[in-house]
Amino acid sequence: MRNPTVLSALGVLALLAALVAGLSGNLLLLAGLVVLACAAFWGLQTLWSYVVVGTFLLGLALAAARKEVRADPLVLLGGLALLAGLVFLFVGQRRALKEVARTQNVIRALEQGSAELADAKDTASVIRAGVQTLAQLQVAPNLAFVAYRRGTPHVLGARGVFTELLGKPILPGNGNSDSRSVQADHWVAERALGQIPREQRQFFLSIPVEGVSGQQLGLLLFARPQLGLGRGRRLGTKQGDFLPADLSVITAFARLLGSALGQWQSIRELRDANELTLRSLGSALEHRDDETGGHTARVVELSEKLARKLGWKEDAVKSLRWGAYLHDLGKLAIPDAILHKPGQLTTDERSAIQRHTTVGYDMLQDLHFLPAETLDLVRYHHERWDGAGYPSGLRGQDIPSTARVFSIVDVYDALTSARPYKSAWTRERALTEIKLQGGRQFDPQFVEAFVGLMTEKDDVRLVR
Repeated sequence: MRNPTVLSALGVLALLAALVAGLSGNLLLLAGLVVLACAAFWGLQTLWSYVVVGTFLLGLALAAARKEVRADPLVLLGGLALLAGLVFLFVGQRRALKEVARTQNVIRALEQGSAELADAKDTASVIRAGVQTLAQLQVAPNLAFVAYRRGTPHVLGARGVFTELLGKPILPGNGNSDSRSVQADHWVAERALGQIPREQRQFFLSIPVEGVSGQQLGLLLFARPQLGLGRGRRLGTKQGDFLPADLSVITAFARLLGSALGQWQSIRELRDANELTLRSLGSALEHRDDETGGHTARVVELSEKLARKLGWKEDAVKSLRWGAYLHDLGKLAIPDAILHKPGQLTTDERSAIQRHTTVGYDMLQDLHFLPAETLDLVRYHHERWDGAGYPSGLRGQDIPSTARVFSIVDVYDALTSARPYKSAWTRERALTEIKLQGGRQFDPQFVEAFVGLMTEKDDVRLVR
């Protein structure tokens, strides 16, 4: 490897010697010393490139002033040829350094962007990472990512003047624009670009973002003013043109962005399908045990509100909600004669009903997308704080939190609902019973939160 310190020292000596050679009129020595200086400095610092050329010009001028050099035109011609070669090298080096710097910036931006896309947790973070990476590529100072939300294009990511449109819909304009297709990319791009200052969109570009299967997921817009980026950078053969290399990079990154967005869209669609399936299953199950219906919807809604009041994160709330959908799945295995018996149950019949918790838990083992907290709710929602519950006789904090929350809501809804063997309790009577069972059947802290939730002054009929 070259040692910059050593080479710089040699280069300085070579330049000093070049001045001496110029004073002595020895153009051959002057040329050799300048070449040595070029080898030392070229590519280390741009400033030294100017020093090399300037020193050679000075040495050439000093040599040309000598009578013996002027008497030999070929010598002067050789010096001028060497000067022309240095100029070509100087211009080529500057271009090469700029291209290397640009390539390094692109590599850094793409490496960082790829890592951020891989770490993204949802579509919003994918869009943020994508826009950030494109901004670092410095293709244009103004850029936007536009995608459809509820059938209307919105600016979901932006830099530069597009930030004023962030989160806003792109709506059709007046005149004959209503006759255009709302889904047409050119219309969306035209309308979005029309909402930023004209001087900031002298040159613009739109790149579609597509998923792996080719479905359109959005649109990238780039806009820049006449004079270029930052310190007057020119992007092409004409002032303001986008370089083919820039187009290749952003097109490739648009494919990467589309792949990441498509993956998260598939995950979201799968989650939505799971949610719909579990909700439908819960709704169907409740009709075996609740002819009036509505039990599942009520306990799901109230469980979610109690969990949020307790400060649970959304993943935990989701696990609780899914467990609420499925909590009575095991009752499919209970004969109707037992499940709908109006009178007192025998010991064997009560044991059969109690088995629904473990039966439901076993039935769900093959649904690998269900989190452990959901399965815990199904199995343990009849456990008691004092350890007298079933199926495992767990006590206190040993009972999973989803089961402890849901058990309160489940009992409250059962108390306030009419059954063949009982009439519905009033809200006040049911809450009194729940409070009495705090520290016995239920977690006392969760009971306190539940009662607070149900008696808030701004309560808007959470149930019934």
